[in-house]
Amino acid sequence: MYNDDFTPMELVVMILIDVFRHNTEKSYQIMMNVHEKGRGIAGGPYSREIAETKSEKCIKIARGLGFPLKAVAEKV
Repeated sequence: MYNDDFTPMELVVMILIDVFRHNTEKSYQIMMNVHEKGRGIAGGPYSREIAETKSEKCIKIARGLGFPLKAVAEKV
């Protein structure tokens, strides 16, 4: 996930809970890491197909609400 100046922090936390099944505390920690560092890892090790599906779901949720959240499946 990449930080932007438009997507609300609360929405990012909700997406992390919904898409990656993190609890609230872990989702908040990830969101703050993304906020402070500009980008961060939202999930764990997934196959390429699953990682791409999860990043697409993040984008679909955010865009559906009018926000430009950027989530990319990357090899780390």
